[in-house]
Amino acid sequence: MVETDDTGFAAEVAGPVPVLVDFWAPWCGPCRAVAPVLERVAATHAGAVKVVKVNVDENPGLAQRFGAMSIPLLVFMRGGREVDRAVGALPAPALEARLAPLLAASGPQPGGS
Repeated sequence: MVETDDTGFAAEVAGPVPVLVDFWAPWCGPCRAVAPVLERVAATHAGAVKVVKVNVDENPGLAQRFGAMSIPLLVFMRGGREVDRAVGALPAPALEARLAPLLAASGPQPGGS
């Protein structure tokens, strides 16, 4: 899991690995609730998906660019482009279901899944 800001964002979301961007804030209860789920996703799919965190309070330009009106906002990206998004603290099964198409398009996954 990587934290980024306006200056490093483009580099963090570029590349062949799918990226899950978490737009969050420290005062947001649902953001804190989904954090352990995102940590598990990052660990389970290490090398196959990258989890990038963006603090909306510290990066209002990125928040505005992605229309982060409600948080947590999870933006799924491939090659620097948005391919899906979800608002709210998704439970692990729902998050895995949203990730599945991105992971399938990336080729074989760790653990043979």
